[in-house]
Amino acid sequence: MSGIRPRRAWMTLTVAATVASSALLTGSAQAISGEAAKDGTYAFTAKLDIERDGGKRSCSGALVDKQWILSAARCFAADPGKDFRIDEGAPKGKATATVGRTDLSGTAGSVTDIAELVPYAGRDLVMARLAKPVSGVTPVAIGTTPIATGEQLKMAGFGRTKTEWVPNKLHAASFTVDTVQDTAIGITGKDAAVCKGDTGGPALRESGGRVELVAVNSTSWQGGCLGTDPAETRTGALDARVDDLAAWVRQVRYRPVFAGAPWEKATHIASGYFTGGSAGGTRHMDMIVRWNDAEVTLYQGADDKDPRHPFAAEYQLAEPPKAGKTSIWQHVEQLTGASFGGGSDGLVVRWVDGELTQYTHVDAKGFHGEKTLAKAKNTTWPHAQQITAGRYTANQQRDDLLVTWDDGRVTLHPDLGTNGVDKAQKLLAKTSTWTHASQISAGEFTGKKTMDLLVQWSDGEATLYPGVDTAGFHGESNVRPEKSYWTNVNAMAGGAFVANARANDVIVSWRNGSVSLYPGVDAAGTHQEIKIVN
Repeated sequence: MSGIRPRRAWMTLTVAATVASSALLTGSAQAISGEAAKDGTYAFTAKLDIERDGGKRSCSGALVDKQWILSAARCFAADPGKDFRIDEGAPKGKATATVGRTDLSGTAGSVTDIAELVPYAGRDLVMARLAKPVSGVTPVAIGTTPIATGEQLKMAGFGRTKTEWVPNKLHAASFTVDTVQDTAIGITGKDAAVCKGDTGGPALRESGGRVELVAVNSTSWQGGCLGTDPAETRTGALDARVDDLAAWVRQVRYRPVFAGAPWEKATHIASGYFTGGSAGGTRHMDMIVRWNDAEVTLYQGADDKDPRHPFAAEYQLAEPPKAGKTSIWQHVEQLTGASFGGGSDGLVVRWVDGELTQYTHVDAKGFHGEKTLAKAKNTTWPHAQQITAGRYTANQQRDDLLVTWDDGRVTLHPDLGTNGVDKAQKLLAKTSTWTHASQISAGEFTGKKTMDLLVQWSDGEATLYPGVDTAGFHGESNVRPEKSYWTNVNAMAGGAFVANARANDVIVSWRNGSVSLYPGVDAAGTHQEIKIVN
């Protein structure tokens, strides 16, 4: 036999799959499945009951967020003994999770339907979203220190024991890490084994009173488990690693939070690398949103290239004012992300009284390096209509400010960090056309030496001006027609939200509260629209 046994069972889920036996070590076992966990210990461990294709199966999992469980993808697969690949979305049948009940004969905890599955490509892992949050149970933390050979881990699950077919109590036992691969670890239990029903259960690191989830049970030899051939004594198992996926777990559990925001109330959007990252790196651009109640939120860019979920976390930069109080962010007229060098990107804000402010750096902790570019109650800047910062000169920072005015003029203010706004260059003289520019955003859509300008007009048309520089505009491309749905744009921004090679994506919030992402916009059009909030 060249691999772990691919035994299939519908009444209880197999933990087997064809995996090279060289990845595991062998050993003998005298007692199986470990001891019953003390009441309440590892209460984050979940019992999963799954119905599919007319059969029933059981698995284990771990609560990693009040509404998310991490388990093995094969628990939900059509043929778990052969393949763990599953589709994202609702389970193919009814699935429930019992959480906070280490003794299943009791009434503690809760039983909740599983509403959504999010598998991790290439690994036997899945995040399962519960239909409603779990209360009274503390989720287990995700470990981030790499697993080491020889390390002792605690395995937990609701699977079979040596003598019980369907035990009522959670069991746990210690296992030794024998091998560490890129995506999995090989483990062996001295007096315990991973049995049917333990699939998806947590592999835990316990140190200094802290418990961390570092892997998930995937496959095993099941030596000594009830129903296994008595001649099988191997207690080795293969677990899918989680210790390098904390960012993915955080991103997945954040999804409903992002979608639940009142996007119809977003008034301004700005993009930039505020929480780290840079072009070509793994972390994509962030987004700052100002809401109509004066709250300001920073959305952290994700680390993968899934255009459906470009953000992984959020931070409140400014609270809405309490009753009887005021906030400076009530007075925003326009804002744009900009790069001034030396760390995280910043913002340029135009206020209703004409004041223009530069925040040299913005991060998850707030606004830093405030600098006044134009004083309040001046006679010039109250006439500015739209602003966007970009790289429109030889300076490699994105701190050249392009401005449209209420008389139709367009000006460029290069190198804000050095010049402020005093060295304005006229790009267009007064024209009635540009008074209809409703939204503008810088971007790198055409691959020119300098950045492009995307303009959304009041009639729904959208136009791209390639390679804008101090000499002005150099042609134009129509990317959305007149009277298009773009008449409903609430706010928009260009940025690197998907591939992160260059800022050629456009994110749009609509008046109806939905949000769209257009990846890879170019002179030929906006192409695919991806609804990231419906």
